[in-house]
Amino acid sequence: MPEHFRFTRNRREFLCDAFCGFGTLAFASMLAREDARAAVRNPLAPKPPHTPDTAKAKSVIFLFMAGGPSHLETFDPKPLLNKLDGQKRPAAFGEAKYQFISKNAVLMGTKRTFQKHGASGIDVSDLLPHIAECVDDLAVIRSCHGDMVVHSAAQYQLMTGRVIPGFPSMGSWVIYGLGTEAESLPAYVVLPDPKGALEAGQPMYGNGFLPAIYQPSMFRPGRRPVLNLDLPAGVALEDRKKTLSLLRRLNEAIMQPGDEEFEARINAYDLAFKMQTEAPAIFDLSTESQETLELYGIGRQTTDDYGRRCLLARRLVERGVRFVCVVSGGGPGNLQWDAHQDIEENHLRMAAQSDQPCGALIKDLKRRGLLDSTLVMWGGEFGRSP
Repeated sequence: MPEHFRFTRNRREFLCDAFCGFGTLAFASMLAREDARAAVRNPLAPKPPHTPDTAKAKSVIFLFMAGGPSHLETFDPKPLLNKLDGQKRPAAFGEAKYQFISKNAVLMGTKRTFQKHGASGIDVSDLLPHIAECVDDLAVIRSCHGDMVVHSAAQYQLMTGRVIPGFPSMGSWVIYGLGTEAESLPAYVVLPDPKGALEAGQPMYGNGFLPAIYQPSMFRPGRRPVLNLDLPAGVALEDRKKTLSLLRRLNEAIMQPGDEEFEARINAYDLAFKMQTEAPAIFDLSTESQETLELYGIGRQTTDDYGRRCLLARRLVERGVRFVCVVSGGGPGNLQWDAHQDIEENHLRMAAQSDQPCGALIKDLKRRGLLDSTLVMWGGEFGRSP
């Protein structure tokens, strides 16, 4: 008699097949996760430049003069402006934008004097005598033009090339393209002014639409740029390493593919641990010679803060940090290079704080053989109207 054909499966067979199926899914998921982990490479690994035969710069230090240092009082002499001082703007000058002034305002010359310096004969204002000593190592660009008259929009435009937030800053683009040579330090560091925040805020330094790994590390103002670098009492370095290893395994167990914010947080834990071993020595400026400290103006009330941050910038690029932004100016407008009323008082004060440290940085990099591989930029978001 033919065997009865069953259209259904019994409970035992169903459970057996189901468990085998779940096991297969779990195994496939495990293999996929391992493949994903194997495929992940370090996005901050050093990369060669696009033109390795001609590109020499390995690091960038941006000396950001926030608030708008006047080009007319620093590097761009206009003899005709002094001749027209007190007169109305000639129509031949073309159209102009007016901000906080009326259309009947008159032209204002400068009280600063300019002198040609070095073999290049570049004109530099008497506001910047220390930078003037380095003039043959400078390339002064007088052809840049911006169309923003509001600080926040101009700061975004300077840092990102756009006037609205959401786009990557120059620092983020640099480490995206070149990675970093620093294994125990951030690739991109911002050293803010202790007097306060700027109009555009931290987003102007940010990674925008690039992955979160390319965001900057905002150091604290003052003599302790990063807090809590010391191990807690009773905790050995090896114990700390084991804790971090466990934390990474737990995080990786729940991390979804493509979760860049989570991955950046995991990498931040790793970097924080590495910084506990290397960063304290970098922040300790007492290892520098007295001559170097005096060169930067450290120990003098006027130049101490910016001098410390410029020296720290040199120490960071020495150890492979790719991009460092050192901000001069913060808080209310008059504490920046933002002179709506008394430009003489404002620029004399701001230059007194930053000129010597800026000049010292260039000289120090040069004598250490680092200037050829470090691009140093000096500038603000705009100048002033004549």
